Amino acid sequence: MNKMNPSLKVHTPYWPQGTVYGALLNFQQEWHLREPQMPEAPHKGAPKAPVLFIKTANTWTASGRSIEIPASAAEVDIGANLAWVFGADAKPIACVLVNDVSIPHESYYRPPVKFKCVDGFMGVGAKARPIDQVQTDSVVITVKVNGQEVQRVDYADTVRKSQILLTDISEFMTFQEGDVLLLGSDCLPDGKRPRAKVGDVVEISAEGFDTLANTFVGGAA
Repeated sequence: MNKMNPSLKVHTPYWPQGTVYGALLNFQQEWHLREPQMPEAPHKGAPKAPVLFIKTANTWTASGRSIEIPASAAEVDIGANLAWVFGADAKPIACVLVNDVSIPHESYYRPPVKFKCVDGFMGVGAKARPIDQVQTDSVVITVKVNGQEVQRVDYADTVRKSQILLTDISEFMTFQEGDVLLLGSDCLPDGKRPRAKVGDVVEISAEGFDTLANTFVGGAA
């Protein structure tokens, strides 16, 4: 049984203490929608290893706090994720809900930092649960905008199940104590993600977790 390391202070309210990584293209629906584009330049083929990105510390926003949408953007993408928190032995010890907010963009291999790492652009759930209390590959996340359900993210539908994803990533990097890995967010059937605009309240929930809620407000021009 995995026990949470007290030195990480993984308690309520939870807050990241390491580098936050995210996995792209890890849901079958999005993979199949993007597959026709994969032979195109510059990569000329499907990715063979997990495609990762980083959510820098300036993006982290606690549940219940507001997230600013820049004046240059009419809407933002909502990226509901289940995330793993890592212990000292490079193994996940806890799970937390995360909202990977992004300015809509077309790049799916290497999303530009300016679209994904805007100040405040990652909602962080207040409660992290011990990993032995969560069946990661069976988690279903519900996304609501202004109280209306707009998406369900089912981790039974991933390209790489959680342990396979970890094994594949571990071939080229080692997680450090406190690091976080977002296990992927799914798209809608049209290939886009749910979107939020100024004034919207986004709620991300899953059984056993406190709801992650953020209100989107207008940013300075």
